Amino acid sequence: MKPTRIRMCHSLVMNYGLYKKMEIFRAKPATKREMTQFHSDEYIDFLSRITPNNMNSFIKEQHKYNVGDDCPVFDGLFDYCSISAGGSMEGAARLSRDKCDIAVNWAGGLHHAKKSEASGFCYVNDIVLGILELLRYHTRVLYIDIDVHHGDGVEEAFYTTDRVMTVSFHKYGEYFPGTGELRDVGVMKGKHYALNFPLRDGISDENYKSVFEPVIRQVMESYDPSAIVLQCGTDSLSGDKLGCLNLSMRGHANCVKFVKSFNRPLLLLGGGGYTMRNVSRAWAYETGLAAGVELGPEIPVNEYYEYFGPDYELDVKSSNTDDLNTPAYLDRVKRIVMENLRHVGGPPSIQMTDIPSMPIDDVLDDPNHDEDFEDMNERRPQRLLDSRRQADGELSDSDDEGEGGRRNHMRHRSRDSVEGDGTNRKFGMGVGIMTSSTSTLGHGVGPSGHTTATRILSTSHPDPSDMEIDTPPVDTPPVDTPSIATPSTADVSLNQTDLKGHVPESVSNGATTMKSSMGSEDMVLDRSSNGSNV
Repeated sequence: MKPTRIRMCHSLVMNYGLYKKMEIFRAKPATKREMTQFHSDEYIDFLSRITPNNMNSFIKEQHKYNVGDDCPVFDGLFDYCSISAGGSMEGAARLSRDKCDIAVNWAGGLHHAKKSEASGFCYVNDIVLGILELLRYHTRVLYIDIDVHHGDGVEEAFYTTDRVMTVSFHKYGEYFPGTGELRDVGVMKGKHYALNFPLRDGISDENYKSVFEPVIRQVMESYDPSAIVLQCGTDSLSGDKLGCLNLSMRGHANCVKFVKSFNRPLLLLGGGGYTMRNVSRAWAYETGLAAGVELGPEIPVNEYYEYFGPDYELDVKSSNTDDLNTPAYLDRVKRIVMENLRHVGGPPSIQMTDIPSMPIDDVLDDPNHDEDFEDMNERRPQRLLDSRRQADGELSDSDDEGEGGRRNHMRHRSRDSVEGDGTNRKFGMGVGIMTSSTSTLGHGVGPSGHTTATRILSTSHPDPSDMEIDTPPVDTPPVDTPSIATPSTADVSLNQTDLKGHVPESVSNGATTMKSSMGSEDMVLDRSSNGSNV
């Protein structure tokens, strides 16, 4: 659960150029008041006060709140919790206000945390807080969990209500947290609104798809939710250090693709995942699916490039482990789950009331958010740069895109100018983005010499004119693209520190010095006020 995996995912999103196809929202950390919508006041107060330096003074409280074993105390614990929760809450709030269609927070998805207890590396349950925000506007919310562990914290929070249906596909047996039995279906008004699909070790892509799609399709028909939250824990991938399933990256991503096909407001969250290079690759690929972009197979050069060796490819493949989920077992469990769904009634009766005011409303309803209020003589503020989505066909970044880490610096270097790794292998550079319906996002390589990598490539008949850097941009009609909000904590934290890796060290006084592929002289790109390159 180290934040390095979030940084690695963020780096791939930036260097694949996905940031051009989405809007970035820098969510504010959740306050104590917001977190106590679900958690107890005493528990949140404890998390805000305990540190490694004073933890010996809270021995009794650590036992009471289950902090110290698999939920250790570390510097910045409360900041970590508030950033994670704030991202999920603001993502949910933007979905409810039609500010986006899909919101992504890969630093969220901490599904084990309870009302007054930490559990399984989870301290604050950002999922429950996000669902509570959705329930302010939506009558019914569907929660789907594809983590290898049962989503016990979320199920427990909504076990007695029919306004939230929880569906979890997980390893069951002598395995943490030991909950999620097939017969656990909810109680009182929530009876039959909690669905559990227990799995055995080694399930393959084909078997997972054979149970996931029919169950979710029936859930959508029977429950008809107006919003969906999908927890995308990647410890269900093959090769995870703590997992025992055998999904490939594409098998895992198929769940995202299938849920997205229902065209409901969708909140994508992270979760477990303990093999960092697999986690980051899967989430980057699924970010592309959310944005309608198919990523190319080759990992672009980034500050974590060495983590992805020796093949430096995006795909996470399944292994040859045995699948203990026999067709007879899966059919029996699926039949019982479908039978439970037959008991689901109509939409719950909700009394019409005014939506209660929350502090997050002030953030989203800022009257100065409109670009028309900005001074034309001032540089565009960061939030407007973050919200810009680049249309297909644009040939160059604007000068402002270098601010705040939105610029993809990898495309400004040619493949020949990159050092090898001692194995006669050249690092891939440059990224092209194409329409999601007919093409894939591959790597563009510019001509050698004093030119940069190209932006757009064709998989069939490339036009040589596209390779010319000095060609004026073609006026392109607006392209319908999904509005993706990414209130990721990575965007919050990496803005000041980790995104420094995207800025060349040679940047000075507005000029970037780059070594040409000829190796004989330096090329200076001076970005003047008129945007020309010298």
